[in-house]
Amino acid sequence: MRDLIEREYRTIRSVTGPLIFVEGVDRVALGEMVAVELPGGEERAGQVIQASEGMAVVQVLGGTEGIDTGLTRIRFLEEVARVGLSEDILGRVFNGIGRPIDGLPPIIPREYRSIMGSPINPVSRERPMDFIETGISTIDGLNTLVRGQKLPIFTGSGLPANELAFQIVRQASVRGGEPFAVVFGAMGITSREAFFFLKGFEEAGAMERIVIFMNLAEDPTIERLFTPRMALTTAEYLAFDLGMHVLVVLTDMINYCEALREVSTAREEVPGRRGYPGYMYTDLATIYERAGRIEGKEGSVTELPIVTMPDDDITHPVPDLTGYITEGQIILSRELFGKGIYPPVDVLPSLSRLMNAGIGKDRTREDHRDVADQLYALYARGRDARRLEAIVGTEGLGARERRFLRFADDFERTFVNQGQKRRGIEETLDIAWKLLSAMPKEELTRVRKEFIDLYYGKEK
Repeated sequence: MRDLIEREYRTIRSVTGPLIFVEGVDRVALGEMVAVELPGGEERAGQVIQASEGMAVVQVLGGTEGIDTGLTRIRFLEEVARVGLSEDILGRVFNGIGRPIDGLPPIIPREYRSIMGSPINPVSRERPMDFIETGISTIDGLNTLVRGQKLPIFTGSGLPANELAFQIVRQASVRGGEPFAVVFGAMGITSREAFFFLKGFEEAGAMERIVIFMNLAEDPTIERLFTPRMALTTAEYLAFDLGMHVLVVLTDMINYCEALREVSTAREEVPGRRGYPGYMYTDLATIYERAGRIEGKEGSVTELPIVTMPDDDITHPVPDLTGYITEGQIILSRELFGKGIYPPVDVLPSLSRLMNAGIGKDRTREDHRDVADQLYALYARGRDARRLEAIVGTEGLGARERRFLRFADDFERTFVNQGQKRRGIEETLDIAWKLLSAMPKEELTRVRKEFIDLYYGKEK
């Protein structure tokens, strides 16, 4: 009893934003969970984010409204933030801090696990490989997603990133019939967006293989710092304990970073670029680097974070740092969206650095690499011809430039634009060959002759 009394305090010095400053404390650890008991009996959770001799800074989940500095009790719980895990977690919907919001009873956990995770030992980390089929031609065909990879989607305000995320979650699969699951973490989304995702997943019959963590815009901002870690801890359990291949979709990382900036400002830290904390790179790395495969384990964790670029600025700190940590990027184009093309993926600046590990014979198809290279080359020539046309007009273009121009238009209309339809990798490559077969053979400089003989002009 004496120890319990010593761990309870009514010594709040001040309240700033989502933070409370507690003085006169001892034996407090960084990351320790805290119970904040208000005078009326309401209890909120909190976490120690800074500890020094006689002083602790606590971030309060649920907000600091109503906290009385003289009457509110602070109880330090001597444990870190944890999430309850079991195989029954599939098909469930939780809020941003892991509490069920689907009207079903709480799960009975087999274990509780710290949401901070543990880094994968570099010695036991396996190279990401094998193909995840998203059903999106511009991703599967040209920027292939590989098991264990982290591949962000960069978008702009008003672009259909949510629709693309939903389509990928609904369609994604791995070959060979291996167990596959999706963990969906939403941060700062509106109630309308939440309804869109939940209703869509239910109608698609995909809920049985999905776990959802959802932090809404009206929820406390501070909870957004917990949401991706809840999602990733769940994904690691499904992958490395239950042997599943898990795709983690996180939307939107810009909202996560805004929450990080809010806490940094409340702590009166020296700001970095555009007011974001200087440690944001390290913080993002603790999220993105949890993707991967472990030697001797059957499962894998693959991350597909969505990052909004404010003012379509790819040099903004959040997409900029994300690009340094991750293994490529899928970029959505406002120009293609304006043309009515969906999904509006701009394939030229998009990139999957691990694509070669997931394609080829016995994974996708033997001609995959050659076809992708040739599509890139011809589309780039077509975009160049489009810029030239804007200067000299169509009449000023030669016959060859007009062919490239037609190819670019056909590529966007038939390959990039696919609507909500799912395309398997075979269909994607067949559409590509239909486009390539409209060009003279001498223009196919990136495809080996054996593949030209096998596929050129042979529509399926």
